[in-house]
Amino acid sequence: MLTQLTINNYALINQLSIDFSSGLSIITGETGAGKSILLGALGLVLGNRADLSSLKDTSRKCIVEAKIAVSNYNLKSFFEDEDLDYEDLTIIRREILPSGKSRAFVNDTPVKLSILNELKTKLIDVHSQHQTMQLSDSNFQFSVIDALAKNEAKVDSYKRGLKKLNQLNKELHQLEEIQREANQQYDYNFHLCKELEEANLKVDEQKDLEETLDKLNNIEDIKSNLSESLEISVNEEIGIQNLLNTLENRLLKIAAFSKEYQELSARITSVKIEVDDIVAELENANENVDFNPNEAEKINDRLQLIYNLQKKHYVNSNEELLLVFESLSEKVSQVENGEEVINKKNEEINKVSKQLDQLASVISANRTKVIPNLKTELEFLLSDLGMENARFSINIKPVKNYFLNGKDELEFLFSANKGGNFGELKKVASGGELSRIMLSVKKVLSENTQLPTIIFDEIDTGVSGEVSNKIAAIMKQMSKNMQVIAITHLPQIAAKGQNHYKVFKEEINSITTTNLRQLNKDERIVEIAEMLSGKNISETAITHAKELLN
Repeated sequence: MLTQLTINNYALINQLSIDFSSGLSIITGETGAGKSILLGALGLVLGNRADLSSLKDTSRKCIVEAKIAVSNYNLKSFFEDEDLDYEDLTIIRREILPSGKSRAFVNDTPVKLSILNELKTKLIDVHSQHQTMQLSDSNFQFSVIDALAKNEAKVDSYKRGLKKLNQLNKELHQLEEIQREANQQYDYNFHLCKELEEANLKVDEQKDLEETLDKLNNIEDIKSNLSESLEISVNEEIGIQNLLNTLENRLLKIAAFSKEYQELSARITSVKIEVDDIVAELENANENVDFNPNEAEKINDRLQLIYNLQKKHYVNSNEELLLVFESLSEKVSQVENGEEVINKKNEEINKVSKQLDQLASVISANRTKVIPNLKTELEFLLSDLGMENARFSINIKPVKNYFLNGKDELEFLFSANKGGNFGELKKVASGGELSRIMLSVKKVLSENTQLPTIIFDEIDTGVSGEVSNKIAAIMKQMSKNMQVIAITHLPQIAAKGQNHYKVFKEEINSITTTNLRQLNKDERIVEIAEMLSGKNISETAITHAKELLN
């Protein structure tokens, strides 16, 4: 419930701080005194749009702060989802800077206006005559019936299931779309895939083949140089091997005379061993050099195949070709296994649909069960409010379509006159009748669910006498279960309040300012007497005011 509203530099309000309590609170004041300004400030702190015209003094910032007790509203999960600090006494603050920029805070955490607007629906319901058109909205009508049917948890579960079903249908559509495209390309992709598969490519194959072909293409030059290298190495007179043998023998003869000669001899022996090994490999290489035109042709053909495939697929290496092959294999497999995947997705959809159908059936049955009681209670309340012939025709019709709140269509019709035809509320009910219907609906809801603070903004316009007493009595009954704030011009309603506030204008230094204060018992008598007889208060009005208060 709203516990405190503080306003600084807003419209005609310079500075104002007022405490509210539970039960029924009344706000009265002359026309134009500024009751709408209070509602505007409250709307501002709860997320309404603002501009510089909201500032009383455009050189200072405007601040509106509301303290709201939220412990009864099960909002901890909402605060967690929005990453907000939860407090049983939550403070919402809105600031409008002289530059026109606006800032909002929940428990000192900056928030977007969208979050404030969502939070507003859970905390405060401002109800005025023009808002009675909400009665004709099927979502609101369903919410009333579901509140009475205790369907909230089931509807929430249904919504989660519907979200999952919609996601599955989206995935199925995507799979079918992919399958259609894949089917169109299947033959071509299969041919390309088969071609790469038969090529049996290896990652380093191209490099090895190019080296081998390069060797074969230069075989004569290789043979000539290998032969000459062997001649240089093994010639009996000038060959490297023969000269090293001679050098080794010479150093061996003097090795015993010095450590230095021993080291030189050992090094020459090491060089000779290495050269002998090289010569052996040269002989082996020379023997194996053989030009085979068939092998060259075979390698050339293989390379040409690789080059053609790379050109065909716009790549530059076998590694990239293998990635293309992998992608094509996946596409081909997707087509070949696509039907199985789609069938599994359909099975999943059917399973979720069946669960949703069962849940929707329970929701529908619960709705049907409470409708007779809802009709009876609304018609009884409206009869008390001077609409003796008011009748409702409320029917639930299960359908195949999945709606956001179930699988029902709702026919919510009304007739105000005896023997009159039933029609849509917005077409057959007047503004005053809609106000009384909405009041009756809120009364029923207040007894069946935890409603937020409700503010009735002059919904009693156009009624008087006994009807106004009944409206006051209903508000009083509602206030036992929730906080009710009523802005009214009727003394009968004003007298029913547990707390009474007066909005008034005053001039300070030739500047008009709107203010609000709570009235004590004597001040209430005067205020209600003035509401009864005008500025010239008579003794009769005072007596009548006391009677109303008692």
